[in-house]
Formats: sequence, structure tokens, C-alpha cells
Amino acid sequence: MSIERTSTASQSLTLLSLINQADVALNKTQAQVASGKISSDYTGLGDKASLLEAARTAANKSDAYQANTTLAVDQANLQDTQLSSLSDLANQLRQAMTQSIANGDGLTLMTEAQSVFEQASQILNSKDANGNYIYGGDKDNSAPLNVTSLAQLVALPSVANAFSNGTLRKSVAVGDGQTVQLGVLASDAGAGLMQTLKDIASFDAGPTGNFAGSATLTKPQSDFLTAELPTAISAAQSINTVAAGNGFVFNQLKDAADHQQSLSTLYTGFVSNLENVDLPTAITQLNQNQVALQAALQVTSRLGQISLLNYLGPPTTSG
Repeated sequence: MSIERTSTASQSLTLLSLINQADVALNKTQAQVASGKISSDYTGLGDKASLLEAARTAANKSDAYQANTTLAVDQANLQDTQLSSLSDLANQLRQAMTQSIANGDGLTLMTEAQSVFEQASQILNSKDANGNYIYGGDKDNSAPLNVTSLAQLVALPSVANAFSNGTLRKSVAVGDGQTVQLGVLASDAGAGLMQTLKDIASFDAGPTGNFAGSATLTKPQSDFLTAELPTAISAAQSINTVAAGNGFVFNQLKDAADHQQSLSTLYTGFVSNLENVDLPTAITQLNQNQVALQAALQVTSRLGQISLLNYLGPPTTSG
């Protein structure tokens, strides 16, 4: 009669089940440590899957709003710089007129006016990175200032005819149901300055003009410049008013961009909490699962080697 091993089929199945569980747990923690994620699919997230998808959608939406708003902030910032330069040009022209009156000398006035016109034209017809005219409004595919010389400006029946920009400013979505109008129209920013330039150039081309040909201002010339000064001052003031409005829009856009950044950080944190594993905890669990699997394998191996002979004493001999 043979002596059977003491382990039973039931015990073996139980141990194999434990080994399988330990192996599954080990593979799971190995994957978590390697990927940094709780699970590679929604199944492993259980009831958190819908929350994760909602958080991701919200984070992506905030990122999109922030990207659009940031571009608008950059445009408003660029326009602030350009409007400051345009204001400086208006003051430069006013100062040239004041000096001509004070000195009784208009020899360089038209040279100054020509320089102001050229620089103002460059600003009003500037383009963005996509080749669109910044001051064109809803008509940004053609130059908003359509004259290229003082002579052309003088020939127009009205300063309004010098501008071909649209009538509507652009809008940018900064949040759900929230839009901000941005941009400055060339006619709003430059009409006053162009009116002053047109008045000066028209007078210069008239019978009592010709500033460059007069070493000393004539009375008609002096009277004209004196009467035109308020228009020049008003031109600078109107540009400053437009610049102030643009600054208000800049602050709105900056606040909106900061808000969307905060929301994005918040939602991204939600996503991280839902899908990312705590690595220190996962590594500790990985070590524990490795030990558990190794222990289960060792027990199974030893159990398979145990028989009744392990419990019987050595054979006795009779005398």
C-alpha cells in the first residue's frame, strides 16, 4: 500500500486561486507604476469614468478659451503700443505747429507733416501675424487707410473717404456665453489726426500757403495755424480716448485669461486625482504584491512535497 501525499485537490485549487489573485494584483501595480495611471481603460476606473470624462471636457474647453483669449490679449497689448505711438505723432504735429507760430517760421512744417503722415499710415495699415489688417474691423482683408500721400488726402472731399475699414469690431469668446469686443477701427483712431494733416496740406497748397517758401510766417499763415491748433489738440485727445478704451478691453481680456487658467488648473487637478496613481503608494503596494505572490508560490511548492512520511518516526529494529 502506498503512502499518499497529505495535500488534497481542494487545497490545491485554493492555493492556485490565491496565486492567481496575487499575480493579477502584481500585474496591476506593475502597470500603474510603469504608466503612472490607475488604469489604462475606463473599466478599471469603475464609476469614476464618467467624472473623469466630464473633467477632461471641462479642462479642454478652458484651455481653448484661454488660448483664444491670450491671442486677443496680445493684440490689445500691441494696439496699446501703437496707439501710444499714434498719440505721440499727433502731439509731435501739434508741437511743430506751436513752434512755427512762436518762431514765426514755417519752413520745416510740411516736412514734419509728411513724416507724421507716413508714420501714422504705417500704424493704421499694420497687419497681424496672419496678414490681416489690425485696424480693419470686420473688413480686415484690405488696407483701412486708402490714401498713400498727403496730395491724395487733400484731393478727397472728406477725411471719411480716406478710410475703408469695416464698421464692426471683432469679438472673442472668453467663456460660456461670454464675449468681449476687441480691436480699434482705423477711422476711430486716425480720423482726427488725418483731418489736421488734410487741413494743413490743403492750406499749404492754396494761394496763401507754401510754408516752405516763407522764411517768416505771413499773417494769413500764422492766423491759420493758430485757428488750427484746437483741431490738432483734439486729434491727440481723441487718440488718447481710444487708447483708454483699448486699455479697458485689455484688462477685461487679461482677467478672463487668468480666470480660464485657474479653471484649467482646477479641472486638470480633478483629472489627475481621478486617473493618476500615487506613485509612492503604488510602489509600496507593488513590493507587497511581489512578496505575497512569492509566499503563495513557496507554500504551494512545499505543500506538494509533504507526505505522511514527513510525520512518521524512523523505523525501529527488534532484537
